[in-house]
Amino acid sequence: MTQTALKIGCQTFTWEMLGDGWTGGPDDLLKAIAQGGYAGIEITDTMIGHYADKPQAFAAALAGHGLALVSFAFGSKSGFTEPSLLSADLETARRWADFVAHFPGALISMGSATVMSEGARDGKFDVAAEVYNKAAEIGCRTGVAFAVHPSSHHNTLIFTRADYDALFARLEANVGWVPDTGHILRGGQDIDDTLATYRSRIRYVHLKDVDAAGDWAMLGAGVCDVPAVIASVRQGPQFNGWIVVEEESEEAGRDPASAVARNRETMRRMGF
Repeated sequence: MTQTALKIGCQTFTWEMLGDGWTGGPDDLLKAIAQGGYAGIEITDTMIGHYADKPQAFAAALAGHGLALVSFAFGSKSGFTEPSLLSADLETARRWADFVAHFPGALISMGSATVMSEGARDGKFDVAAEVYNKAAEIGCRTGVAFAVHPSSHHNTLIFTRADYDALFARLEANVGWVPDTGHILRGGQDIDDTLATYRSRIRYVHLKDVDAAGDWAMLGAGVCDVPAVIASVRQGPQFNGWIVVEEESEEAGRDPASAVARNRETMRRMGF
């Protein structure tokens, strides 16, 4: 069986996590990611900056740096779990679907459902699934695929394997999944089994590393078996070939551009 060709991209949260410590803009990100040796970028709604309503200009900027748009990621203050904000979340999904429709093959990654208020967890899974399912319907109408990106950050609803099972059982088949190796490992999951169980949903991968204690580590310095992950996801029928490297370690906090460049070199040493 012919294997899907791999392409290596970079996620912009490495800079976003700096908060007010980051004073650059999207053009600085494109320059650093291109110079780091990546072929594509996943950018977030927080980092898109002055290109937010200018998809053609963003396409030109990407082309100028030799980059492709892998995916556009967005979250919500609702955590995608507040029923009173469902309409607003779907309007945001429509806005970004219209934007991403200018980039053939690019996806939209919706952030992890997060607990924002008191209430039963089952009800929050129900709301999150409704948001994700209806957003994917919007994507079908605009030709843009939507996928869910679970997290291990504070108050996430999608952390353990039981949480993944609870959400994915509620999702329609057209809702994709962006597995994130770091978040899966921090959730105490058997990453091989989780990837295999939900392989049919995988669209692309977020690749990052953690140490045995679950603390963020530079790629290759932790417990993530990168070759095994890649071998597994390549079996996915909807995997598009993109491995998006993301870095949240202390090293990245000190120098994001150098950290992501080092990770690209690590991938090359691994043969990717």
